[in-house]
Amino acid sequence: MNTFKIQTEQFADIRILRYQVPDFENLTFTQKRLVYYLSQAALWGRDIIYDQNYKHNLLIRHTLENVYTTFLGDRESEAFKQFTVYLKRVWFSNGIHHHYAMDKFFPDCRPEEFKYLLQNSDTESYKLFNNESIKDFIEQFTSLIYDPNTDAKRLSLNAQSDLVLDSACNFYADITQAEAETFYKNYPVPDSKKPISIGLNSKLIKENGELKELTYKLGGQYSASIGRMLFWLEKALRFAENEAQRKALQKLVDFYKSGHLTDFDDHSLLWLEDTKSVVDIIHGFIETYGDPLGRKATYESIVSIRDSEASKRAEIISHNALWFEQNSTTLAQHKKDKIKGVSAKAIYAVMEAGDCSPSTPIGVNLPNADWIRAEHGSKSVSISNIIDAYDLASKDSGVLQEFAFSDQEIEWDLKYGNMASKLHVDLHEIVGHGSGKLESGVADPAETLKNYASTLEEARADLLALYFATDQKLIDLGLMPAKEVGYCEYNAFIRSALLTQLVRVELGKTIEESHMRNRQLIAKWVFEKGSKEKVIERIIKEGKTYFAIRDYEQLRMLFGKLLKEVQRIKSTGDYEAAKMLIENYGVNIDLDLHKEVLDRWKRLNIAPYAGFINPSFTPVYKADKMVDIAIHYPDDFAEQMLYYSKNYSSLI
Repeated sequence: MNTFKIQTEQFADIRILRYQVPDFENLTFTQKRLVYYLSQAALWGRDIIYDQNYKHNLLIRHTLENVYTTFLGDRESEAFKQFTVYLKRVWFSNGIHHHYAMDKFFPDCRPEEFKYLLQNSDTESYKLFNNESIKDFIEQFTSLIYDPNTDAKRLSLNAQSDLVLDSACNFYADITQAEAETFYKNYPVPDSKKPISIGLNSKLIKENGELKELTYKLGGQYSASIGRMLFWLEKALRFAENEAQRKALQKLVDFYKSGHLTDFDDHSLLWLEDTKSVVDIIHGFIETYGDPLGRKATYESIVSIRDSEASKRAEIISHNALWFEQNSTTLAQHKKDKIKGVSAKAIYAVMEAGDCSPSTPIGVNLPNADWIRAEHGSKSVSISNIIDAYDLASKDSGVLQEFAFSDQEIEWDLKYGNMASKLHVDLHEIVGHGSGKLESGVADPAETLKNYASTLEEARADLLALYFATDQKLIDLGLMPAKEVGYCEYNAFIRSALLTQLVRVELGKTIEESHMRNRQLIAKWVFEKGSKEKVIERIIKEGKTYFAIRDYEQLRMLFGKLLKEVQRIKSTGDYEAAKMLIENYGVNIDLDLHKEVLDRWKRLNIAPYAGFINPSFTPVYKADKMVDIAIHYPDDFAEQMLYYSKNYSSLI
C-alpha cells in the first residue's frame, strides 16, 4: 500500500503537495549525476524570478526570513502566526503579488504588530534601502508592505491604461508603454526568415534619456546567478547521455555567456532534436506571460526523466499530428502543409524552479518561436507525476459532488477523469500549440496582439484539444475506450471555466490571468452561441447554480467554430477582434454567481491553489568517492524555502 503523503499543509488559499519520482532508482549512476547537476543549475535561478516579478522582492524576502528565523518574542502569538502565513504566501508566489490574480496581497496582522516583529528581530541583518536608520527602514518597509496603492498589480492587462506603468513587474524601469513599443518596433532584425524573439532576455531602462537593454548573461544582468548556473551546467555536460544532448547543453552554456538570442534559438533547435535522452531539462528565459507586452520572459526550469509507458500515448498523438492539422476546423490558408519535427513524451518532474515552482504547469510545448515551430516543429511534454499528484489530492475533496449537476457526470469523472485530463494536456500541448501558421507578412503575435497574445494562444490550444476530445480517431488510435472520456472532459472544462475557477478571484474583481481568461471566454462563448438550442443549460437547483451539457456533439461543433475564429485572429494579427473576444467573454464575472461559488467552496474548506515541495538529492560517498545520488522527499515547505534562500541566493 502506498502511504506517501501528498498534502502536507494548507494556508490562506494554498495547499502544499508533494510528488514522487517513479523510476529514479532505475537510472544509471551517470544519469543520476546528470539529474543532480541539472537540478543544482535549476535552483541557482531562483533569485531571478523574484527580482523579475518585482524590484523589491528580494529585499522583502530577505527581511521576512530574517524575522521568521530571529524573532525573540512570542512565536505562538496570533500576530506571529499571521506573519508566518504571509511569508509562506510570498514564497509560494515568488514575491508579494498573487501568483494568479496578480494583485498585491497583505499580512493579516496589523501594521503596528508587523513593526513590532521587525523591531524585535536581528536588526543588524537588515539590508537597508538607502543606508537610512533602522527606525526609518522599518517605517518604509512597513509602508511598502501595507500600502494598497504602491505597486498594486504585478501585471496589468487593462487595455485602457498604460500597461507598463501600471505593472509592477521588473522588466521596464521608468518607461511608458508607448516608449517600449516604439523601441522594439524600430529594433533591427538581422534575419527576417529566422527572427529572434527581441527583448526576451533583457530589462529595458532609460539611461541619460536614452532607452537601453540590460541583457541577462554572464557579465550582464543577473550575472551572479547565471555564473552559478553555468558552473553546474558545465559539470552536467560531462555526463550527457548522448551527443545530441551534449550539443544542446553546450549551446545553452554559450547562450548564458553571450546573451545572444541566436544562441538561444540554436539551443532550442538542438533541444528539439534530442528525442532519445531519458534525462531532460527545460532551462532559460522562456514564457512571456509575466510581461504586459508579452515580450520579456521569466526564468524557469524543469528537470525530468522520461515516463516510458505514458510516452506511448504522446508519441501516438505526435505521429498523427498532420491528421489533426488537416482535420481541424481552421481555414485552409491557416493550416500547416507539413508537420515537421513534432515530438512528444510524458515525463516525471524531478526538480522545478523559477516560474515553475512552487506552482507548476502540467504540460509544456516548446520552443515558443513561431518560425521554429513552422520550420522545425516542437517538443511537447506532459508531466505525469504532477498530474497524478493533483488527482490524488483531489480525491474525496467533495468538489466534484458539489458542482457536478448529475450522477452521470460524477460517474464519468471517477471512471475517466484522470485519463481525460492527460489526453487534454497532450492534445493541448502537442497538437494545439503545434498547429496553425501565420499569414505571410504578419508580425510576431507579441507585436500584433500585444496584451491579448497569451490568452489567445492558450484558447487556441484548448479549443483544438476540446474539438478532438470526442473524435472517433482517438478511439481508433487506442487512446481512449469510448467517447464518454471526451464527454467527461467537456463536463470538467465547462464546470471549471464557469464555476470552480472563480474561487481563484477575489469577489468583485475581474479575471487577469491568461489561462483563466482563456477558459472563461471559451465557455461563455459556447454557452451564449448555443443558448437557443440549449446546448448548455444553466440550472438553479435548491439555490445552487449548475451548468449541464445537453448536446455534446453540438457543443463540439461550437468549439470548432470558435477555433476557426481564434486561429484566424492569430494568423492575421487581428488585434481588435482579439480585444473584442477576450474583453467581452474572458474578463468580467457575474457578481451574484461569483458570490454563490465562493460561499459553496468555503464550506468545503479546500484551498483553490496548490503547489509543490521538490524532492532533494544528496550525493553518496564511499572512501571520498561519489558512488550514488540519493533522492529524498521533504515534507516541510518552510524548511525547504529557507534552505533554498540560504544555499542558492546570489542577488542579495
